Amino acid sequence: MLAGTGSDVGKSVIAAALCRIFLQDGYHPAPFKAQNMALNSYATPEGLEIGRAQAVQAEAAGIPCHTDMNPLLLKPQSDHTSQVVLNGKPIGNRDAYDYFRKDGREELRQAVCNAYDRLASRFNPIVMEGAGSISEINLRDTDLVNMPMARHADADVFIVGDIDRGGVFASVYGSIMLQTPEDRRRIKGIIINKFRGDMRLFDDGRRMMEDICQVPVLGVIPYFNNIHVEEEDSVDLAQKAMHAQEGMVNVAVILLRHISNFTDFNVLERDPRVHLFYTNNTDDISKADIIILPGTKSTIADLYEIRRNGAAQAIIRAHREGTTVLGICGGYQMLGTDICDPQHHEGAIDRIPGLNLLPITTVITSDKTTRQTRFHLADEPNEPLLEGYEIHMGQTTLNDDADTLSIRPLTLIEDGNHDGWTDGNRCMGTYIHGILDNPSFIERILRPFEHKIKEKDQPFDIHAYKDQQYNLLADHVRQHIDMDLVYRILSNNT
Repeated sequence: MLAGTGSDVGKSVIAAALCRIFLQDGYHPAPFKAQNMALNSYATPEGLEIGRAQAVQAEAAGIPCHTDMNPLLLKPQSDHTSQVVLNGKPIGNRDAYDYFRKDGREELRQAVCNAYDRLASRFNPIVMEGAGSISEINLRDTDLVNMPMARHADADVFIVGDIDRGGVFASVYGSIMLQTPEDRRRIKGIIINKFRGDMRLFDDGRRMMEDICQVPVLGVIPYFNNIHVEEEDSVDLAQKAMHAQEGMVNVAVILLRHISNFTDFNVLERDPRVHLFYTNNTDDISKADIIILPGTKSTIADLYEIRRNGAAQAIIRAHREGTTVLGICGGYQMLGTDICDPQHHEGAIDRIPGLNLLPITTVITSDKTTRQTRFHLADEPNEPLLEGYEIHMGQTTLNDDADTLSIRPLTLIEDGNHDGWTDGNRCMGTYIHGILDNPSFIERILRPFEHKIKEKDQPFDIHAYKDQQYNLLADHVRQHIDMDLVYRILSNNT
């Protein structure tokens, strides 16, 4: 188990690296995180939902993702409530106080332990990940994901500390000393992450860490920004907010408060013909060639917010002046005339007008669609099938008064149904996440702007790129962690 001194110390990325290292070394690894809290989720081949981080780790391990890798997923809907997804299916909304009460915790504990047991019967080793800090002693009795899970799995625990944020000695030492004696004995190694500068400067620090903690330091991993593995959280998106650039197709992704599945834009962001940035600034929106409304966990709240801050009016104005607008999932719902929530799944608002760029109406429902999807673009039915996935609540239908001569389906699903609508090349909406991972769809949306592109390039191969990045990540971590010691610990030879 990789346990953390806090959130965002790098557990997920190191877990992905270890999954790839174990695969390279001839093992059959799988990732596991009992409970994840994230808006970035993914659909398994069975059409169930897990956290995106575990899907990435499974990809690094070379295996299909499965709900047993992340049996419990919390998707925040507000500052106080989350949708609870158990074994891939939503079971309701809970506020934080009720969720962390002891009542009903044993049922959840049994469910996550059962998922681990099923996974461990099929794979070895299991690369487990804790959540947040392992030293939140006020939550110890209700914890499902950290040391209680390590006890169930009889796992060796490696503590990950982030030296970049400062206080690494105190955070690692405190995390160890706040454990019970039984749990303290389970901690077998320390990983110092995100080191900047000359590694030799920490030689004395490494020895001091081992002296005070009485636990070996397995490695000190330098900070990197040249290896790209999908992020779990959207905390860095605002830092990508930059202005339009000449000689490229400028793509503005609207920065929503509850943005989800922002990994939809990873391929487009790395296309050399494209300058992609996140913004809700009205001036930046007006300079974009393409505007994308992304997915969101709270469609109505985010639509209300972009109306309040002027972004909605800027999008409508830009579209009127010739800018292409693409909506994905919740962003697709926003493009319509209305979003209705008669059962108040998202809050107290019954109905809110959309941007009125597509003649569609969405009704939020309790049923959740989660599935992997193979499809054609509707106007290219003889081309090879494309791939994506759906995770959404709500049904979207074409308005009765829609002009069916100007509006048509965007995609044809392999099962014979269709998804999304388009009025041509200037406004498109779809429920399919990952549609922008397909080179042919990227070519479609960039085609009207070929005259702007200074450098022509080949379409981006996302699968080859991801595989290369996992190998680079594994090489980076292997270079800085004592893997011989790791294997001795896991073999109980220390």
